[in-house]
Amino acid sequence: MLAGKRAVRVGDHILKEIALLLLNKVRDPRVKGVTVTGVRLSDDLKMAKVFYSVMGEKSHINGAQAGLDSAKGFIKREIGRRSALRYMPEIMFVHDLTLESGSHMERVFEEIRKAEGRS
Repeated sequence: MLAGKRAVRVGDHILKEIALLLLNKVRDPRVKGVTVTGVRLSDDLKMAKVFYSVMGEKSHINGAQAGLDSAKGFIKREIGRRSALRYMPEIMFVHDLTLESGSHMERVFEEIRKAEGRS
């Protein structure tokens, strides 16, 4: 038996499959540039929150959300075909704000460095 919780292992598998599907199979132009950053699967394996990141303006993020929601059925069906799960979890796409907040923090640190250099 592999070490770790089953939900984590299945979540990692789902993450890899969704990344491959978005790269190779999903043809919706709204999901171009979307990066899947993580999957949080419930312990009963019935609900999967798929976190994604996309750089751009708010309209681009909203478009990516709409594209992912539109492709949800296709993604769920393809993962169901490729995996040996009895039940395919319900997928919910959630925008991951960590890249934006990290970028904001980097800008703040850069401003602090510039301010210290002037003093």
